[in-house]
Amino acid sequence: MVHPRNDEQNRSPVAWITGGGSGIGRSLAHELSDMGWTVVISGRNREKLSRTAEAVDRHTIRQIALDVTDAQSVNDVIGEIEREYGSVDYAFLNAGDYSPMRLSDFDPELFRRLNNVNYLGVVNCIAALIPGMRQRAQGQILITASLSGYCGLPGAAPYSATKAALINLAESLQPELLQLGIRIRLINPGFVATDLTDKNDFKMPFLITPTMAAKAIKDQLMSKRFEIRFPTIFSWIMRLLSWMPYRVYFALTRRLLK
Repeated sequence: MVHPRNDEQNRSPVAWITGGGSGIGRSLAHELSDMGWTVVISGRNREKLSRTAEAVDRHTIRQIALDVTDAQSVNDVIGEIEREYGSVDYAFLNAGDYSPMRLSDFDPELFRRLNNVNYLGVVNCIAALIPGMRQRAQGQILITASLSGYCGLPGAAPYSATKAALINLAESLQPELLQLGIRIRLINPGFVATDLTDKNDFKMPFLITPTMAAKAIKDQLMSKRFEIRFPTIFSWIMRLLSWMPYRVYFALTRRLLK
């Protein structure tokens, strides 16, 4: 087992957040920065990254432009972070995309686009993170999935499928990674008011702000739980839906079409 050097042990934690230019990623960057952590945010939009960094008064948020669908670029960014700021202690794989899709607008290209960002983008990041974390025998990888990954809902097939895949991915990898000293965890939010959820044309139950989401993550960050999920009541409703017999489940979800 390889242990970190003393200077690594004494420094503040280094957190890397993909999708840090907006939404949950932006608010989480602010929360962790206020804790004195070294925070590095990544995203495709440099202007959004700059707005996230400029909103901090007391601390500095570093920013590196990145498209998570480019595996080589992900590897390069991890190398740059570790050279400039130290080993990544907490990786928040939060980059994501969303578009609703009704059956009348069925589009395989939308499935491919969301899969490339939401699922394969996370796979690229995990592949780049594992070698260093394995050598140090420590580190946390936190994947932002969604409560919508618990069960399929009308109008969300391309998105929910990617989130279900992320939940399955984390569950599959957890035993082997834990043996290496690496913790992989799930973050499953409900509806969060962002530019992406603004695309919805229905009233979203238990809607929360990105700041509320970030605080929920921060409050559970030091727990031993595999899953961080919120809001509490909505998470239990979605969990109960996933446990229902299909006869009952489909009777309920058909009502969403009316």
